[in-house]
Amino acid sequence: MSGISQEALRELAPTGPLRAAINLGNTVLAQKDPASGELRGVTIDLANALGREIGRPVHFESFDAAGKVFAALKQDVWDIAFLAIEPARAAEIDFTAPYVLIEGTYMVWADSPFRDVAELDRAGVRISVGPDSAYDLFLKRTLQHATIVRAHTGGPRAMIELFLADRLEAAAGVRQWLVAHAASDPNVRVLDGRFMQIRQAMGVKKGRPAAFQYVCDFVERMKASGFVADALRRSGQLDAAVAPPGDGD
Repeated sequence: MSGISQEALRELAPTGPLRAAINLGNTVLAQKDPASGELRGVTIDLANALGREIGRPVHFESFDAAGKVFAALKQDVWDIAFLAIEPARAAEIDFTAPYVLIEGTYMVWADSPFRDVAELDRAGVRISVGPDSAYDLFLKRTLQHATIVRAHTGGPRAMIELFLADRLEAAAGVRQWLVAHAASDPNVRVLDGRFMQIRQAMGVKKGRPAAFQYVCDFVERMKASGFVADALRRSGQLDAAVAPPGDGD
């Protein structure tokens, strides 16, 4: 076991195991093998590394969307979560500095007149999003004229299906999801540039200061040692960037 204090250990794993919330809706961070059910990805590796450090088994709580991870906060089913830093979430979660930076961008129809992300914020433009995702929360704060249309369920697949079915003007999401879809669909394309940088971090419930300080230090060590970069590489996420030291601003 590492040099974690008893106070931090009690706060970090109050029920015994370290309960980690995993968002399978973001394939940059976590993936599930459809045949074996095995979980893999940078968030899986980070949670397992933290569990080894503190000498506690890791229990994974899987969700198909980030909004559902946040909603489960009140159900007391997780101790640590891997979410994008957002003001609406930071009211109830203490976030470390980011460990990975991801781009949020738009997918449009192949014959769309839009060429730049800044052009989408105009009247009459409808943009599909995953409900309560980081990009939904960001666009809700920043768009002045375009209309946000939320999928009924979470996850990138539902957001893309909504865009296609309703012939919306754009779909907003993590670049890697959109590029993966566009690679097999000649009717759409992904815009260059980004409307936001999604800052993925570890989070703990507010009111656990010793645990929060420990995971802050943990994230910095994992970035500096090359662990995060190696985990991204092992899971095939070569386009995701390791966040710089500190807060990444």
